[in-house]
Amino acid sequence: MNPFFIWAHRGASAVAPENTLAAFQLAEAAGADGIELDIQLTRDGVPVVLHDLTLERTTTGRGEVARCSWRALQRLDAGSWFAPAFAGEAIPRLDQVLAWAQDRLRLNLEIKDSAAAAAVLDTLRDFPQANVLVSSFDHPLLERLRGDAPKLPLGFLLETHLWRRGVQRAAECGAQSLHPRCDLVSRPLLAACRQRALAVFAWTVDDRRRLHSLRRLGVDGVFTNHPAASRQLLGRSRSGEASI
Repeated sequence: MNPFFIWAHRGASAVAPENTLAAFQLAEAAGADGIELDIQLTRDGVPVVLHDLTLERTTTGRGEVARCSWRALQRLDAGSWFAPAFAGEAIPRLDQVLAWAQDRLRLNLEIKDSAAAAAVLDTLRDFPQANVLVSSFDHPLLERLRGDAPKLPLGFLLETHLWRRGVQRAAECGAQSLHPRCDLVSRPLLAACRQRALAVFAWTVDDRRRLHSLRRLGVDGVFTNHPAASRQLLGRSRSGEASI
């Protein structure tokens, strides 16, 4: 049986503040194979790791990320909203995460727009050994990105029942994988992806029954907020074989 890939969704975000180094470190300790994280750009063009366009939900700041400088973001607390134990946790820059991960873990960088894509490519040039995949719901953006980075692994995010066009575009773009919402996974979708040599990683899976069901269907892995629990349920270490 092939290894089943566990992506830690925004890190170990069930037990630590999402998209922080604390969450990423706990994901690695939990045995995650890779970490999914989100990229936003500051006013001065620095790619930072944050999901929302605005700061209120996960930091002590207010307003749009794109209107703030990196210097201003450095002063914010990105951990205390989750639990007092994480007070003082910072918003990480993308280059800080790449330097931390080195080649130990795969990083799935989700981008939202062309400006973020260009900044990610610029940053990756300084980390040639990084093991990354760039994903987005914006499929035309990924197609444009392919022209700038012919060898960059790409993942097409999908949240519509009209999945056939997404599979076709991903294959034509030379993408490595399709990332459907977990309830959209079906045998026809998997068959279409297998025919086009696309790996399938489903999101976001925190339910035991769904995890086992998807594994039996034949997905290549899942995104989860609970990498430790998923790894325990699958019964293997990060370097081992799946055994459900």
